[in-house]
Amino acid sequence: MTFAATQRSRSEDRRISPVFWVLLATLGTSAWAVYSGYGNASFGVFLFVVSGWMVSLCLHEYAHARTALHGGDITVGAKGYLTLNPLKYANVLLSFVLPILFVILGGIGLPGGSVWIERSRIQGRLKHSLISAAGPLVNLVIGAALLIPVGAGWLDNPGLSMEWHGFEWPWRYAPLACAFAFLGQLQISAAILNLLPVPGLDGYGIVEPWLSYRTRRSIEPFAPYGMLAVFALLWQPEVRHVFFDLVSAVTHLFGMTDDNFAGYGQLLFRFWEN
Repeated sequence: MTFAATQRSRSEDRRISPVFWVLLATLGTSAWAVYSGYGNASFGVFLFVVSGWMVSLCLHEYAHARTALHGGDITVGAKGYLTLNPLKYANVLLSFVLPILFVILGGIGLPGGSVWIERSRIQGRLKHSLISAAGPLVNLVIGAALLIPVGAGWLDNPGLSMEWHGFEWPWRYAPLACAFAFLGQLQISAAILNLLPVPGLDGYGIVEPWLSYRTRRSIEPFAPYGMLAVFALLWQPEVRHVFFDLVSAVTHLFGMTDDNFAGYGQLLFRFWEN
């Protein structure tokens, strides 16, 4: 293969996927529609949250892949992980269906998608930990970017008049601000879940390189069931209450001290009930 062909191949490996552009277009269009009061606000919030969640999934997995690339795994480009295409990261069930289902059922940001990193190519325990940490850190950054404008009041829209089941919607809780708050809450919940040191989650990937070989081998058989165990616990009311208290405390750090914004956002998100 010639040098020019090699350069062209690398360029294609890193070209942003049309799927990602469509997600961004959906995110921007739905945000404009919700803010301006065009169309059904509830369905607009649904589109905003779902497309925003998928965008965050792409960026989460891109962060893993990009960090791995700089750490020594040069195969991530050929696998399509640098194209921001969610179809490259995992199967449809894990990346699309289950995350949206958990959002609908309980407003929980399910960590979805995965990239296959060839760890043997990466030298140094710190590099391995940074690769695992990169994804949850992206969720925290996106969460902050969504929550800070809500707390600062930048998305308030007192000129918007909207009826809700025969009642005037309180302008203090502008639909777009509620959508930002709910999506931001999902980002924070996903980051917290991912940072748990449970096999199968990024938190365990952060600490795993620092464990002894014997310990890693003894834990390895439980890795496929780690996420299932976490969500089984979250269905317990006591555990769920503690978890959402923690999520709320983190969102307050970014200035969103009124939890009603996220509550109204989740209410609007469930358009099929409205």
